[in-house]
Amino acid sequence: MLQELIEIIILSAIQGISEFLPISSSAHLILVSNLYDLKTSSLLIDISLHLGSLFAIIFYFKRDLLDIKNNKKLIQLIIIGSIPLIIFGFILYKTEFIYLIRNVKVIAFTTLFFAIILFFSDQRKFNKTISADLNFKTILFIGLFQILALIPGVSRAGITLTAARFLEFNRVDSSKISFLLSIPALAGASFLGLKDVLGKPLEINYLIFVAVILSFLFSYITIKFFLNYINKFSLNLFIVYRVLISLILFLIIYN
Repeated sequence: MLQELIEIIILSAIQGISEFLPISSSAHLILVSNLYDLKTSSLLIDISLHLGSLFAIIFYFKRDLLDIKNNKKLIQLIIIGSIPLIIFGFILYKTEFIYLIRNVKVIAFTTLFFAIILFFSDQRKFNKTISADLNFKTILFIGLFQILALIPGVSRAGITLTAARFLEFNRVDSSKISFLLSIPALAGASFLGLKDVLGKPLEINYLIFVAVILSFLFSYITIKFFLNYINKFSLNLFIVYRVLISLILFLIIYN
């Protein structure tokens, strides 16, 4: 009982933190699985963790999302920007190709390579904003970049931040674009997961609800922390962290 609860806390922290920070959730799951033999990981738990993050991002941006009259264009752009990821994600899911590229070597190299790309995108001071500069062309560019997040180790948050920074959006608005694009991504992941479990005998227990609640809390705190942090500092801390994680993964591979 205690071990299961500890594992849910670990998984919730990984999901809630790595979903919204540019650090790659798959890299962290690999590390944890190498250090700790998880027993409670299941498709239903994964769905619960994604739902917790989805609820957190919707709750954080509830004013923007509910104010459809003033934010109709923004909501439409977020939907448009999510279409490439949804299409390619569905193709990889149906062909099962996504499982072929999910290995430690791929994750180690992508974690390192896209940390370097993120570093270069974040070097100059840019001042474009969502209200003035987000349009069909820019959101489609970011949406196409987001397809790369289907490769384990790239980090959905990291690649969308990278694309927005290359387009000269300031750090805070780049982060907001990344967060808003996570809504359709998380909803899609949850939908595919629910589709897989429908019709199967399900064992619903308290851990499912604990996973949703803890994932929600970790996600909400991470979103709030990151927006405050990025308003004052660069992305260098996360870039260095990604490099260190990749080096640890290389040690695991070649040791």
